Amino acid sequence: MNYRKIFFAFLFLSSCLLTNGQNKTKTNTNTPFTNPLFHGDYPDPSILVDGEDYYMVHSSFYYYPGLLIWHSTDLINWEPVANVLRTNVGSVWAPDLAKYDGKYYIYFPADNKNYVITAENIEGPWTEPVLIDISMIDPGHVVDEEGNRYLYFSSGAYVPLTKDGLSVAGEPVHSYDGWEIPRDWSIECFCMEGPKLYKHGEYYYLTVAEGGTAGPATGHMVISARSKSPLGPWENSPHNPILRAQSNKDQWWSVAHGTIFDDVDGNTYMLFHGYENGFYNMGRQTMLVPLEWTEDGWYKIPDDIDIAKPMVLPGKANVAQKPMNLSDDFAGDELNPQWKFFGDYDTDRFEVKNNSVVIKGKGHGIADCSPMLTIPADHAYTADVEMEIEGDAIGGLVLFYNQQASSGILADDTNILSNLRGWQFATEQNVIDRHVYLRLKSVNNTVDMYYSLDGKDWIKTENSFETSALHHNVLSGFLSLRIGLCSIGDGKVTFKNFNYQAIDEE
Repeated sequence: MNYRKIFFAFLFLSSCLLTNGQNKTKTNTNTPFTNPLFHGDYPDPSILVDGEDYYMVHSSFYYYPGLLIWHSTDLINWEPVANVLRTNVGSVWAPDLAKYDGKYYIYFPADNKNYVITAENIEGPWTEPVLIDISMIDPGHVVDEEGNRYLYFSSGAYVPLTKDGLSVAGEPVHSYDGWEIPRDWSIECFCMEGPKLYKHGEYYYLTVAEGGTAGPATGHMVISARSKSPLGPWENSPHNPILRAQSNKDQWWSVAHGTIFDDVDGNTYMLFHGYENGFYNMGRQTMLVPLEWTEDGWYKIPDDIDIAKPMVLPGKANVAQKPMNLSDDFAGDELNPQWKFFGDYDTDRFEVKNNSVVIKGKGHGIADCSPMLTIPADHAYTADVEMEIEGDAIGGLVLFYNQQASSGILADDTNILSNLRGWQFATEQNVIDRHVYLRLKSVNNTVDMYYSLDGKDWIKTENSFETSALHHNVLSGFLSLRIGLCSIGDGKVTFKNFNYQAIDEE
């Protein structure tokens, strides 16, 4: 009898161990996630968890229409909702997306001023920007337990807001001095910025960036502090810096501008941005990392997590990240949200019709033509487009950083032109008749230029260019290298069949 009990007890324990092993195996087969979350120039991410939905917005600088809102239901895959800023108010930095009393708000600085836009529905319509009478940057919205609203700024000061959130209700109050950076660390500057506030348990957590947005790889870092009041006083985290590149050998540089949030299942995450080693010209890319809570109520990145390596995210089983589709056949009568003009958004200048976009010529070259831009997402890719030239216009396919830094391939009515850093010349003469296909092939920052008469057989020009130095540390502006469609001079250029394809790195 005793042997029989022992036998069945052994079977039961074996079954439990097998079941637990199977469950463990199932958990470990979750699809791993690898940063970045947003490939390419998506800096200063701000996220709103709205019921079962996630919404995100980034800095949009001089690219208009600006403040593109993204939507996700799984936190991993994102779809564009709408560009919500159409009035040019300057270079738009570090927005904060918030919801209060059923209404949506985006607070953002531009040209040393602060603005807010609002909407009853996240998809719009959104209001015209309302000027807020304060000059500090990087507004971070927070609400206390009584419903009072405040904006924090990069200086460590806050201002109270009116109930409607459209103006200040008092003078700035300094609340936080930041975390002291050791003097022997290589940083760009102290430069506290990007305050984001988050409530967890009995504490409000204030997350800021310090060390300078660019500069040395080790400069930009994530700093955390907490208080039982959103107005302070603040206690710095013993785990500071929460995140920082250790050397210029790391894959991700200048990692900071953190936003802490809980997903719909209660798991805590941090969004942040960083430059990629060797691809600084792609701009600051949005990344994601899970956090854990210590027994004494601080958050930190788990010791076994490396932001540059695949990781299994809690609550994100079997969710695979899908690449963004940048190709565009220009169907319908509106531009897809991926496209932005550098500078003014002039709706009288372009028309989407007949599976094409027709853009009136402007300026005398790439520098002043206000190109229509989209963000490349890969280290190696081809981008090509079909063009038709009207009048004395010049059309082109270029890589554009700003008015002083761009290169690409262009065409007039008969010639193929190369533009290398502003030096423009005919590289193939009398080879087309107002119709041509152009292609850029970029592989690890070396760009070759091609043209075709039929879109099938491609002819490489003798001219290529190199782009690794076209970035903020050289040119300033916090911008990135983007693919541009140019319409220059007098006349019009019709663009069709924009095709973007990632290719294997060579």
